[in-house]
Amino acid sequence: MRAIVQDVYGPPEVLRLEEIDRPVPGPGEVLLRVHAAGLDQGVWHLMTGTPYALRAAGFGLRAPKQRIRGMDVAGRVESVGPGVTRLQPGDEVYGTCTGSLAEFACAKEDGLAPRPARLTPEEAAVVPISASTALQALRAGRLESGQRVLVIGAGGGVGTYAVQLAKALGAGHVTGVCSTPKAELVRSLGADEIVDYTREDPTHAPHPYDLVIDIGGNRPLRALRRALTPRGTLIIVGGETDGRWIGGHDRQLRALLLSPFTRHRLRGLAAGPRAEDLRALGELVESGALTPAVDRTYPLAEVPDAIRRLREGLVRGKIAIRI
Repeated sequence: MRAIVQDVYGPPEVLRLEEIDRPVPGPGEVLLRVHAAGLDQGVWHLMTGTPYALRAAGFGLRAPKQRIRGMDVAGRVESVGPGVTRLQPGDEVYGTCTGSLAEFACAKEDGLAPRPARLTPEEAAVVPISASTALQALRAGRLESGQRVLVIGAGGGVGTYAVQLAKALGAGHVTGVCSTPKAELVRSLGADEIVDYTREDPTHAPHPYDLVIDIGGNRPLRALRRALTPRGTLIIVGGETDGRWIGGHDRQLRALLLSPFTRHRLRGLAAGPRAEDLRALGELVESGALTPAVDRTYPLAEVPDAIRRLREGLVRGKIAIRI
């Protein structure tokens, strides 16, 4: 099969298209014929091996343990391993796996759900990680009906889902923070108000927010708290820095330490796709409440170019890879 592989950490140039053996599903796994894969910032982090905490977490200290990149996937079940009971050959599914940037990949049965009929494989492949992260962020924020929500980074992968899910879960007013080129997309996804961060500071809001979901940028905690109601909640989902050891996770640690000493709830999010979340997201997709925003679709051979575009911050929504 063809796959995007790497043997050393580094920039997109370390990736190459190579013919390798098909994987064999183990207990609780299925073999997928991959139709499409999605890209997120996690692919870049695992490609470069940064921050270094990733390497220490078991991904390989000097070189990647897993040669094939990619986690988001949509495809068809080709065969099943021992102990698989819910899926069978021919099922069209979406979810997560190890090494989705390949023609075939093995995935845990618990990491997959039926692909929503309304979605193409490319659309389905960009849902699992980003939409699950957005859903878990809103749940961690204890969103209640009628509340005011601020989504910082609303034009990116997680943000485009956070805007839609906040409205679907009953938010009374959703403000999306993004750059000028992404404003129209964010508005089309249901945002009641757009703040262009290149022109104004979203933390100087005339009306405070019950919940702030911070996905993009690295604003200080004191600035983010300024946008909250007296008992509002801040959920820090991401934030990219040049820090080699823990990257942007230092703000999450500081939020955890500060939270007990303030009336605000300050939380970092450690999200992970779950089968029950995939099924819930599938229902929202089928109802029309959730729609993936696909910026571009690339062929497998052009994955390095797709990752470069992702890191340039130009992507409106998500990038899909057609296998």
